[in-house]
Parts: sequence; structure tokens; C-alpha cells
Amino acid sequence: MASEEQCSVPPRWRSISLTHVEYAADDLTGQVLACTSLLPIAILVGFVTLIVFKRELHTISFFGGLVLNEVVNWLLKHIFREPRPCEGAHGTLNTEYGMPSSHSQFIWFFVVYFFLFLYLRMHQTNNARCVELLWRHILSIFLLSVALSVSYSRVYLLYHSWSQVIYGGVAGSIIGVVWFFITQEMLTPLFPKIAAWPVSEFFLVRDTSLIPNILWFEYTVTRAEARNRQRKLGTKLQ
Repeated sequence: MASEEQCSVPPRWRSISLTHVEYAADDLTGQVLACTSLLPIAILVGFVTLIVFKRELHTISFFGGLVLNEVVNWLLKHIFREPRPCEGAHGTLNTEYGMPSSHSQFIWFFVVYFFLFLYLRMHQTNNARCVELLWRHILSIFLLSVALSVSYSRVYLLYHSWSQVIYGGVAGSIIGVVWFFITQEMLTPLFPKIAAWPVSEFFLVRDTSLIPNILWFEYTVTRAEARNRQRKLGTKLQ
């Protein structure tokens, strides 16, 4: 229970604006775009979940690139110090600076890196079936539409100007390309050694970079193990 003294002189409250997105009242398009602009938060939550449950080195490296991308964005904003297009339009903001857009830089880093992962990192493309190639193209188109939607939402909701969104997209794309090739050429050869470290073994950190289709591999291994255990259990019961 709050004391009478606390209620009589309430403190000045501030909100955590990480997920606080404003849109014009009775604007259905703005509401949809406001939800769309929250996709980077959902992606971060997904990465943390994958790292906790999968503990795969490439996923950790991908997430590290996203963090580095955010650090670069913070530095660029405080170097350029360009204000947002409509000062005072939104009451709650992480920072008053808008150049470059952090949402645009984040989503384009993610999408460009994912493009390179789909078409360069995933092996056996030449031997893949038409259906497998088709879903890659469909996923690429979907990711591109997501990146464009998130970028447009920041302009529509008056958080950024077009130039801020475009420069954010360019910066995120460049960092995504650079980080992918750093991961591919410099970090991936080290993954087997890192996975063999005692601390990695303790936390069950693993390297699956040589497995082209990890979902199919895990499915077949799990199914084979389940059948093997069921066979053993049936033998004991006889």
C-alpha cells in the first residue's frame, strides 16, 4: 500500500519507450504500421529465445552483428545530431535525433544478412529441389516486404524523414554485408575450436555450420532416436 505522503506528492513518472509507438487516433493504417514498426523488437526476442534454447554459434554471431549495428547507429545519431522531422509530434522518444533511423538500419541489416545466409551460407543449392528453391525465393520476397513496411512506417508515423530512413537502410545493408563476410570468412573457421572450449561444453554451445539443413538433420536424428528408444522399451517389456 502506498503511504499518504507518496500519494500527496507523486513523483514525476517516465515510461520505457522501447515499445512505445504512437499513431494518429482513428487511423487504421497508422495502427497497422505502428504494429509493423515493432517487428525489430519481436526479432530481438526471437534471437534471445533461439540463443537460449539452441545455443548455436552462428546464431550468436548473427545476434552480435545486430548489437554492433545498434551501437553504430547510436554513434551516427550523436555525430550527425539531426532532429526528427516533426519536433514535438511524439512525447516519448528514445532519442531526439533521427539520422539515421534505427528501425530502418536494424531491419535492413537483418534482411540483407538473411538474404546472404539463404543464398550463400546454405549449401547444396545446386542439388536442391525446385520446392526448396521456391520457398527461399518466397521467404526473400516476404523479408523484403517486411523491410519496406518497417521503413515506410517510420515516415508515415512522423518519426523520421525519408532521408533518415534511406540512410539508415544503406548503413544497415552495408554493415550486414560486412558482418556476414566476417562471420563467414573469419569466425566460422574458428567455430569448431570455440565449441570445444570447456566453457562452451559447459553451456552446451555448439557449431552446426557444416550441416546444410539443420531442421531436417534435427528431425531425422530425433525421429531415429525416438524409434531406437521405443524399440528398447518394447524389448524390456517383453
